[in-house]
Amino acid sequence: MADSYHASVHTMLEQTRADGKETAFERMEQQGHRCTYCEQGIRCSLCSQGPCRISAKAPRGVCGIDADGMAMRNFLLQNTMGTATYTYHAVEVMKTLRVAEPGGTFEVKDWSKLELLADVIGETVEPRDTLAKRVADGLLAEFSRDHQSQSPLVEKLAPAARVARWKELGIMPGGVFQESMYATSSCLTNVDGNYASLALKGLRLGIATAYGAQIPLELAQDALFGTPQPHAVKVDLGIIDGGYVNIVVNGHEPMVGATLIAAAHAPEVQDKAKAAGAKGLHIVGSIETGQELIQRFEVDDVFVGLTGNWLSEELAVATGGIDVFAADMNCVVPTLGALCAAHNTLLVPVSDLVGVDGAETPIVFEATKAAEQAQQLIDMAIGNFARRRELSSYVPKLPIGDAIAGFSTESILGALGGSLDPLLDVIKNGTLKGVCGLVSCTTLHGSDQDSFTVAVAKELIKNDVLVLAMGCGNAGLQVAGLETAAAKELAGPGLKAVCELLGVPPVLSFGTCTDTGRILLLVGAIADALGVDVPALPVVATAPEYMEQKATIDAMAALAFGMYVHVSPVPFVTGAPNLVKLVTEDLPGVTGGKLAVETNAKEAVAAMLAHIDEKRAALGI
Repeated sequence: MADSYHASVHTMLEQTRADGKETAFERMEQQGHRCTYCEQGIRCSLCSQGPCRISAKAPRGVCGIDADGMAMRNFLLQNTMGTATYTYHAVEVMKTLRVAEPGGTFEVKDWSKLELLADVIGETVEPRDTLAKRVADGLLAEFSRDHQSQSPLVEKLAPAARVARWKELGIMPGGVFQESMYATSSCLTNVDGNYASLALKGLRLGIATAYGAQIPLELAQDALFGTPQPHAVKVDLGIIDGGYVNIVVNGHEPMVGATLIAAAHAPEVQDKAKAAGAKGLHIVGSIETGQELIQRFEVDDVFVGLTGNWLSEELAVATGGIDVFAADMNCVVPTLGALCAAHNTLLVPVSDLVGVDGAETPIVFEATKAAEQAQQLIDMAIGNFARRRELSSYVPKLPIGDAIAGFSTESILGALGGSLDPLLDVIKNGTLKGVCGLVSCTTLHGSDQDSFTVAVAKELIKNDVLVLAMGCGNAGLQVAGLETAAAKELAGPGLKAVCELLGVPPVLSFGTCTDTGRILLLVGAIADALGVDVPALPVVATAPEYMEQKATIDAMAALAFGMYVHVSPVPFVTGAPNLVKLVTEDLPGVTGGKLAVETNAKEAVAAMLAHIDEKRAALGI
């Protein structure tokens, strides 16, 4: 039966199974054998003539589409969902940025990021008191730029060599809203059935997502909450103490969580929690919302850290220690309402995207009402404490882990003395072989929770490859202890020396899945510093346990960027031979990127190392 790499999750699984409660781990087993046509990407039910399946006897669907077109069209539709969700997040951030004001619930903490965004869209810095609103409005307008009008966000933020190549290929995008429409419309029956054309549109959508949604939203969040800087944090399910009023913030957006952290530090809030019989009130981070928060906020006696990734959220509720589970967009499992009810936990959607059976009346985040809404959630949690404690017979003693979070391009430059030169020097002299961006979810397809991610990361650092971790996979590595100073002992001699010199772990916490855009900025800066295009770099990307649609569009962005991209499990395209050949063999001659699929950790890393060695040899280093 499916299990987890983490002892805390394993302990909770034993408890939930003994109690007869079902989680994603049991549901994975119940699914049994999967449809071979679906696994190969050669099944389609988009129109009423289907479902169509491609076989030797039926090589085309009723509409005439072949296996390659069908698989790529299915894949592109997955990508459009990922783009739409990233864009939703970006819009919510801009709506928040536009109301930022000195002394308000939201205010600008990093003016340099706001000024950077202003420059990109051609806004003047002065008058300064209206800059946040003007930048937010300008970016919202850019999101809707016509798809035939090239985006200045891409033009100004991407490396010049990449922009030139994308223009040659005709994949320079317009605004991300328009690109989503363009890609989705292309997937309509009898519109675009050519796999190569659909693949180019997928690459184009990846560029639009990275530069038109992810990078703007992360830069705007830096402006609002401060650019991440390294600091110690606490992780794992053991941070939940049932003697406190506990509010878990779960999802992908930091706005509600940041407001709750500020509100919960008020002495009167803590006093009210104590008057209800609790030791105080804690804010607890979960999955990517928690990841955003630990990147930017110190862990203390109010904000206590991060529980884990999405496969841990049901087990967090099952501790019986949570009073309010505040669910923003993305990664709220549909069965969570029933599990929350069983533990007298209030499940409160704080995004209008979220719909879960058994949830409380939503408190949909509005930037202008954020402080009031935070207080409402706090009052609900304190009011629920006694009721929740009636059933709270099992809050086990679980591990609490340490990690260092808060790495960003700026903090890495700071550690290097303000220049990339020290990093480039250790890469050139071979102390570091290269850099890997690990951007991953977590999945039970083929392995226990996070086990493959941890294995790949350990193999990379053992071979002197520095890992920058993002997404749910980042939480897996944090809970596994790979983002601590002590983890340098697992690194090769070169990487260990770099860790000791800079005082950093061998795996750097680079944030959430939205930070895919942030890492493109860093890799682009390295390419510019070396005077080469991105495909020439000894840099790779890996998604050892990708799961959902945001991950697939991240992969398209990285492939368009010219990176070697390893993924696992096997994507649903294997029934499309020409498409497989395109992304694994022909794409290096198109964008410079390459897709590699491997489910064995040692073999996956061996292939990444071979690619790195090839690039090092070509650069003469």
